[in-house]
Amino acid sequence: MNRNRNLIKAVETKSTMLFFLSFITVFILIGCEKTPENKVENSPIVEVSKVIQKDVPIQQEWIGTLDGMINAKINAQVSGYVIKQNYKEGDLVRKGQLLYQIDPRTYQANLDQAKSNLAGQQAVLKTAMLDLERIKRLLPEKAVSVRDKDNAVGREANAQASVMAAEAAVESAKLALSFTNIISPITGIAGMSKVQLGDLVGPNSGNNVLTSVSQIEPIRAYLGLSEQQYMEFTREKNNRNERSATTIPIELILVDGSIYPHKGTFYFTDRQVDIKTGTIQIAVLFPNPNNFLRPGQFARIRAVIKIEKDALIVPQQAVTQLQTKYQVAVVNADNIVEIRLVTPGERVGSDWIIKEGLKPNDIVIVEGLQKIRPGIKVAPKTVG
Repeated sequence: MNRNRNLIKAVETKSTMLFFLSFITVFILIGCEKTPENKVENSPIVEVSKVIQKDVPIQQEWIGTLDGMINAKINAQVSGYVIKQNYKEGDLVRKGQLLYQIDPRTYQANLDQAKSNLAGQQAVLKTAMLDLERIKRLLPEKAVSVRDKDNAVGREANAQASVMAAEAAVESAKLALSFTNIISPITGIAGMSKVQLGDLVGPNSGNNVLTSVSQIEPIRAYLGLSEQQYMEFTREKNNRNERSATTIPIELILVDGSIYPHKGTFYFTDRQVDIKTGTIQIAVLFPNPNNFLRPGQFARIRAVIKIEKDALIVPQQAVTQLQTKYQVAVVNADNIVEIRLVTPGERVGSDWIIKEGLKPNDIVIVEGLQKIRPGIKVAPKTVG
């Protein structure tokens, strides 16, 4: 009996514990439940900007090459040995300044010989003229024949021709002697000398080019434009001339990224398009008062090729590219996000021209795009 009583008591104790455990579990589950009213979703804060409409100048950049306004190759026109170099390489030389001197002795001797021959021919002419005068005096007295007179006229004419030939020889010898002094034909910067003292120079020596002189004030910049860029550039240039006779401002960006302080002006367009590259060469002139720019330098040339009228502008970070499509997030009057597909145009600095998909004064999201989705309500914060 005692054994049965203990067994019944144990069973009752176990049942009581299970009841309390079940009650505690239900209480915990009820306490952990959250009512829908407790779920509060805050509107994300995003930075927005207004779509601006205005006329925008479209700039284009090209890689240009600088060259002298005039580049004169200094050649030796007569053969001889260089005995003097009369300029410093890289310095400014003036028109008519002596650059080199070739040994003149041979050419001086040729000139002296030509002068001597001229003097002899002049003496022959003088004798022929005296003979003709004497025969003319004697002819009325029939002391000489008509044939004698004719021969005298011929001798005088032949002597005159010989004198003219001798005079031409003298002039040729003088010219050859003057070519021994090699002078600069222009004012400009002289290049490195390609010959040294004692070198044999001349048309047939292999050292015909002695140096070069470049006029670099102003200096030219050559650049190649595609056919489309050329047409846009030409239209804008003509429009400016028709409106106010102003020229397109052209900037030169140096290799260190700085902008050259003097603006360039259009100079000329080549006569044809290069069929190999599809580009046409144009030349731009830049003032170069201190000879700072030199031929052969590479530089970026920047110019306004057209004016985009009433363009819609948004910051570039507002535009998202998805493969071949572009989209922006627009905030409507109720601060609800709407995703729109757009057609972008030219990039202008940190902005982007939008051709289709937006209207003036639309509000676009520029920061916080990762927080939003279509149809969500946001808290917009306007940026500058």
